[in-house]
Amino acid sequence: MARRFITCAIILLVTMAASGKINSDVEQATSLAERLSPRLAGKIQFQSITADEGRDVFTLESQGRKVIIGGNNANSMAVGLNRYLNRYCKTTVSWYADVPVSLPDVLPDVPAAERVAARVPQRFFLNYCTWGYTMPFWQWQDWERLIDWMALNGVNLPLAITGQEAVWYNVWTSMGMSDEQVRSYFTGPAYLPWHRMANIDGWCGPLPKEWLEHQTALQQRIVERERALNMRPVLPAFAGHVPGALRDLYPKADIQALGGWAGFDEQYRTYFLNSEDPLYSRIQRMFLEEQTRLFGTDHIYGIDPFNEVDPPSFDPDYLNKVTRHIYESLTAVDPQAEWLQMAWFLYYQSGDYTRERTRAMLTGVPQGKMTMLDYYCEYKEMWREHDGFYGLPFIWCYLGNFGGNTNVQGRVKEAGERIERALQECGDNLVGIGSTLEGLDIQQFPYEYILEKAWDFGKTDEQVINELADRHAGFESAPARQAWQLLYNDVLDITPGNFAAPLPCSYPEFGKESRKVEYEPRDLLAVWDYLLAQDNATTDAMTIDLVWVGRQLLGDLFLVEKQAFDMALKQQDREGIFAQSNLLFELLSDIDILNSHHPQATLSHWLQQARDLGSTPKVKDYYEMNARRLITTWGGLLNDYACRCWNGLMWDYYTKRWEIYIREATVAIISRKAFDDKSFRAQADKFQQKWVNSTEEVLQGTSEQDVLTHCRDLREKYRLQLDKWISN
Repeated sequence: MARRFITCAIILLVTMAASGKINSDVEQATSLAERLSPRLAGKIQFQSITADEGRDVFTLESQGRKVIIGGNNANSMAVGLNRYLNRYCKTTVSWYADVPVSLPDVLPDVPAAERVAARVPQRFFLNYCTWGYTMPFWQWQDWERLIDWMALNGVNLPLAITGQEAVWYNVWTSMGMSDEQVRSYFTGPAYLPWHRMANIDGWCGPLPKEWLEHQTALQQRIVERERALNMRPVLPAFAGHVPGALRDLYPKADIQALGGWAGFDEQYRTYFLNSEDPLYSRIQRMFLEEQTRLFGTDHIYGIDPFNEVDPPSFDPDYLNKVTRHIYESLTAVDPQAEWLQMAWFLYYQSGDYTRERTRAMLTGVPQGKMTMLDYYCEYKEMWREHDGFYGLPFIWCYLGNFGGNTNVQGRVKEAGERIERALQECGDNLVGIGSTLEGLDIQQFPYEYILEKAWDFGKTDEQVINELADRHAGFESAPARQAWQLLYNDVLDITPGNFAAPLPCSYPEFGKESRKVEYEPRDLLAVWDYLLAQDNATTDAMTIDLVWVGRQLLGDLFLVEKQAFDMALKQQDREGIFAQSNLLFELLSDIDILNSHHPQATLSHWLQQARDLGSTPKVKDYYEMNARRLITTWGGLLNDYACRCWNGLMWDYYTKRWEIYIREATVAIISRKAFDDKSFRAQADKFQQKWVNSTEEVLQGTSEQDVLTHCRDLREKYRLQLDKWISN
């Protein structure tokens, strides 16, 4: 009788636990809908369903006046909600917190029931670099919307590296380093991704103490919400990067300087503690225990030794020992630990990482305990180069963006085709699909498209693009469909590259352009003309389309007119150079004003975020310096790497730099001398350094017109130049 009672009690407890989880999933999905729109939450009813043979699944149907969304967890329910919003409400949820969700006056019913299962169990999102190029000054409201966006798009494996400096601060000070030493070891806030990846130490530091406190509280909210939505936050672990000052405290420790990075001076070089050294395991334990105390754990850790820097040795035995010892130090603290490793190093240092070396490095970890992130698959699938990562599971990732550059780019259609081939060829080793974008931009489509590939929607490319166009327009729109079909099939076939923004954002060079147009200009012009043929443009997504395409076209036209300017200088054509200089200034001004139609395409928004995070004028100025420097001069050899075609930045920074170039050219033609490149560079570099350290209000243009009218006026204003360019 007692045994029977115990059995019944266990069954009851299990049932109660399961019921609690079900209720929690429904509550979290309902809360998400309420955050997007209380009116939406009144229409939707969520319910828990069982997984589809172990796969995540959602269902969607109407019952009476309600839309019923079923899911095996809150994350699947969120994907079902996004399907309802995209397909039936014809709306796109922005990943930016300041963009409200636009809904039709009458929320529609679902005409036919749907059931959609996931094709892969893991859906990854984010890149270490995103924390610098987009997120360094984010507050909770920004993160809350992005987490909701990730859930709506099925992400269940987000990188979660906010706040790790607070953990390291506690570790390093407990080991004897002073407050000043530790904070000077950290970089400035905008540069922390490259400190975390062991590329640079100390650049634009020291880090304010208040930063550590703010980021700790922020990360606690981030991981709590991500876990509530059935995500497994990927936290960092110790990969061997230590402060150089640790050598004085532990002179017997095997600490070696790593190779230089991106042209930075030796004083910013990083240091690596040999994983065989007894101190390694001690630091790993201290870090993981402190991190778990502050942020908990889901037992999956991002660890990337030697990212873009040379290891102390490329000997296969050494590389094997490094990964084996790192993993042993990890599991000594967390026996359930899994290792998530970027495959970026295999692309970036492909000449160094032979198959023999790579196999040795990756097989130092037990089979199934390391998952590879194939980082840049739209251009180079490293799983093909390295025999499917020698049996390791991997996640196919689309990068799509370097440095937060804002140009029209991305091999979207090709990426989709590659995903389909990989799913057919890789079997169980392909465990996920994700995106590793370096920075968020106003255009979300490529990343939503990639994440949608993780679900078995069974849609053709034409259906995918037509649905996209309709929700960007807010209704079924033939011109929007024509525009997006052309974008998808003929324009978005551009491999993202470093320093990839249009020429107006580039460092001027006489007789040379660091940019080229990689599509047929007539195709992009046709896209803009289709967009301009619409009756109205009231959605945020359509505003983005008009700005995104329009500024690219004008930027491409600037390249053509700059070539004409240089030719006039070469031919000593005074009238020509004066006419071309006026046209170049007009284009720069119009690109600047066009960007003012969207707040996320403005320098003022970026700088205000930075200043809002500081508590004193001194800290506010420090954060602003970080924000200004990253998107302009960067550091080392990375000037203009993170250039942005933004309102304010275009006029206050790029135009002034072009003004120096045009002035030097004018001096040359009047004095009948060659263009003095040395003089130009000296003036331009002096201006750049003054600008990044300034806190003066930026100059920016604004438009009183609505975006559609403004774009139509610009099309007419430059009709002659655009048509001439296209005809050539």
